[in-house]
Amino acid sequence: MTQRQDHDEIMARAERESGTFASSALGRAADHLAGKDAPPDDPIELWGRRIGRGMAVIAAIWLVAWLVGWFGR
Repeated sequence: MTQRQDHDEIMARAERESGTFASSALGRAADHLAGKDAPPDDPIELWGRRIGRGMAVIAAIWLVAWLVGWFGR
């Protein structure tokens, strides 16, 4: 009977926590790219962070594509 209760508790916990990591990680990434850590009273800083982080994402995607093309020959 104890094994069944343990199994039920594990399954209940898994159901409660399913998707928590992915949604929280994506939420943090979206907040980071949106520049939500910038001071709220400084719009130049906010847009500077957004532009800089967006360009960094584009550069990382370009670099990965270039490396795949280079090593894929």
